[in-house]
Amino acid sequence: MWQEDGVPVTPQGADLRSLLAVLLVNEGVAVPVERLIADLWPDSLPAHPTNALQVRVSRLRRLLGSSAVELTGAGYRLDTPADTVDAIRFQQLLSEARSTHDPLPRGHLLSEGLALWRGDALMEFADEAFAQPAAERLAQLRLLAVEELVETRLVLGEHSGLVAELAGWVHRYPHRERLRAAHVRALYRDGRPSDALASYDAFRRVLAEEHGLDPSPELIALQHAILTRDPTLDTPPSRRRTKLPAQLTALIGRERMITDVADVVCNARLVTLTGPGGVGKTRLGFAVADLLADAFSDGTWLVELAGTRSGDEIAEAVMRVLGLRENTMLGGLPPAAPTAHLERLSVFLRDRSVLLLLDNCEHVTEPVAGLVRTLLAAAPGLKVLATGREPLGIPGEILQPVTPLDLPEVGAEVDEVRQSSAVRLFSIRAVEGRPTFTVDSSNADEVTDLVRSLDGLPLALELAAARMRALGLPELVARLDDRFHLLSGGNHGAPARQRTLPALLDWSWELLTEPERIVLRRLAVLDGGSLEAVEEICSDETIDRRDVAAILARLVDRSMVVVSESSRYGLLVTIAAYARTRLTEAKETDTLRGKHARYYVGLAEELTPGLFGLRQRSSLERLDVDSGNFHSALEATADDSAADIALRLVDALTWYLLLRGRVQQAARWARRALATPGAASQTLYARVKCWEAGITVLLDTEPDRAAHTRAALAAFDDVGDSTGLSMAQWFLGYVLLHAGDVEVSEDLVQKSSAGFRSLGHAWGMAACASLRAHHAILRGDRTSAAVAAEEALAGFRRLGDRGGELLTIYPRAVLAEYGGNHVAAERLHRDGLALADELGMWAEAADRHSGLGKLALTRQDYAVARQHFEAARKLAADHSFKPAEAIAMTGLGQVCLRTGDLASAEKLLLEVEVWFRRGGHAQRHSTVLAELDLIARLRDERQGLAPTGHP
Repeated sequence: MWQEDGVPVTPQGADLRSLLAVLLVNEGVAVPVERLIADLWPDSLPAHPTNALQVRVSRLRRLLGSSAVELTGAGYRLDTPADTVDAIRFQQLLSEARSTHDPLPRGHLLSEGLALWRGDALMEFADEAFAQPAAERLAQLRLLAVEELVETRLVLGEHSGLVAELAGWVHRYPHRERLRAAHVRALYRDGRPSDALASYDAFRRVLAEEHGLDPSPELIALQHAILTRDPTLDTPPSRRRTKLPAQLTALIGRERMITDVADVVCNARLVTLTGPGGVGKTRLGFAVADLLADAFSDGTWLVELAGTRSGDEIAEAVMRVLGLRENTMLGGLPPAAPTAHLERLSVFLRDRSVLLLLDNCEHVTEPVAGLVRTLLAAAPGLKVLATGREPLGIPGEILQPVTPLDLPEVGAEVDEVRQSSAVRLFSIRAVEGRPTFTVDSSNADEVTDLVRSLDGLPLALELAAARMRALGLPELVARLDDRFHLLSGGNHGAPARQRTLPALLDWSWELLTEPERIVLRRLAVLDGGSLEAVEEICSDETIDRRDVAAILARLVDRSMVVVSESSRYGLLVTIAAYARTRLTEAKETDTLRGKHARYYVGLAEELTPGLFGLRQRSSLERLDVDSGNFHSALEATADDSAADIALRLVDALTWYLLLRGRVQQAARWARRALATPGAASQTLYARVKCWEAGITVLLDTEPDRAAHTRAALAAFDDVGDSTGLSMAQWFLGYVLLHAGDVEVSEDLVQKSSAGFRSLGHAWGMAACASLRAHHAILRGDRTSAAVAAEEALAGFRRLGDRGGELLTIYPRAVLAEYGGNHVAAERLHRDGLALADELGMWAEAADRHSGLGKLALTRQDYAVARQHFEAARKLAADHSFKPAEAIAMTGLGQVCLRTGDLASAEKLLLEVEVWFRRGGHAQRHSTVLAELDLIARLRDERQGLAPTGHP
């Protein structure tokens, strides 16, 4: 019921009432448009369903207020105060009542909540599919509230008026033991012990005849208390009936998930916990069921299915747990009838409030699904919480994936490492074997490596922690590559499949079909991949490419493969290690590594041209995603002496790595490819040789830069590759400019520009123009610099290369600064910084920070200047871009000098003076010498000496 100012509101027209009902049952959660349409028109859709829905929404808004029905990205939701909806208010009152131990306010709260009921919930929509789950849930909550209220009133001594009320309830629900217990107790307190015993006996007969059960120990104890006139009859009966095993250790790292899943169980009939082996589904299920024990008057019961194989065995397991005898006649059905077990369970559970925890369903998914579907249809008060590697596939099933524990980031601070739930679990278990163990700054990185290598899987973490006593942390981490031998000992009290990591994975492997095993082991060569990549690499004459997608979907359902939101498929580290052993057993490793390398070399060559135009950002992101696969491909080619593929890969990816600021990685890859044995194209060798030479200049590891670059370019002497030569000349000119070899840089750029012009290479001509603008500024030729900068900017914009535009920021900003327009200069640097951050071009981001720092220094805003120079220094150092680091250190030295910190200023400037002098960067070297001279004079003045100047 909807209320406004306490007055019930009933919309005129069934169409508006049905829309309001759908929104109300979702209790403030947005309902997708498609689902709204399906719920409102289940049988036949109107001609224009979306328009029809909008018309209804508009009419409902006119009735309730324009803000009452909100449209979000997820759909429509009812935005209402809780006290305007009876169902929500009732649940709030019930929750408040359960949170207080004082019977008087508890009774008032329960009475207030029950007074909100005006007949059954959603009566008008009893036949509508959307309303039935909510109506059933609310009916069960209402019944629980009635039971709790009568028990509270008994505690308060209000037994006389309860007898008649309870007589009606026990007649309506003859199998509700909690109601019957209250009825028996009320009769006894009303001075009618004979009637109380008669009520008990009637209930006992119903249980025996219809279900083959005896009353619970609690109810038997109540009968005995009546017979013996026990004074403890004034104490309310216990409400908790559960058959869950007591846990010997606390559940670590799942605190939030326990409550989240419990909330889902309260609002759904069937919830399935899915996830890979060892992730802790069973322990989580125990914790959720235990938390909800008080909500089910007829108990929460664990049914272990690991040893079952057929539907009959599953039904028998449930019957044993519930105490239902198999040889008892029930409703006229002979015990030997083929459907006896399932029908007996259906009748028994029909009027009961029960939570069944069905554990380990993965090997009997289909028979479990059949049993659960039948029981849920027959027993409105039944809820099922299942655990398994895959869904049951029943309509209405709510999946709750159980993911590994959260992991600390690599290099995180000690406090952040300790807060990770994976680290918490490992630490607590490790202390059991090594009481002095603690996570601190000396071992935080090792602990991070360990928990990340084990994927945050609770079982793996506990098995590893058990090895701490014998091995200690360093030795444990060192042996993780042999994890299946290392983690072969475990908890002898656990089921066999959960005692060791190999046993757990063997159990999962045996449940797979042969095609699923083939695809799973082949996935081990991938560091995650798109569907296209998986199809290409995993298919052959044994697995048709057209079948891979369906097999992959089954592996995802079985929690063996992880799929990301961007539809990439991969394996947890531990499962990947296991799959690699299976790949080796199948003698497919070399074949699959070769297919993988060829596929990703082709992908790199396909994506690289996009770095020079409109598709730059998407190409960068696509290349980022597969960086692990590119690394694996390079490793495979080096091992297989496939020099040509290695050189192709490095030639395709070096510019990408440099744009991303991964200079050290680019250096390692180039050297690895050049050292790979095997036949190779001389053209490819020349290109990679020049990439490697330029990177060496950036890393400042070659004293004679000019000679080194000339030697690299000589590799093109006998190669007819005009495009490769022009690109090499431009790149070497670019790095030499930043290193300070301006004269050699100008010569190379002039040759490159002529080559690109003859080829009609638009990107190359724009890139050369940007460097000519730099050269002109260093010569003091502002006019030529402006012309070249505008030419470069226009060229890059025609191509849509936003990264190329960044190369024009420096000359344009410097020209604006020279012209006294500092506002324009700062705007250019800020726009450039935003673009560099967006594209992930960290070397350019460092340069833009230095540009902003220089402008702040000019206006004597030293705090802002220091902030920008520090950011530039860190970015440049993190990405091994020595020229940008030197510029940032120069700026920091100038800030220190102008704020009076002469010692820090001198230390910074002396370091960069050596670098600029060795590199021949005359202009910057002169600037640093002038600053050092000023430091010397200021120090002399402070000491009262005559100025001496700096040597």
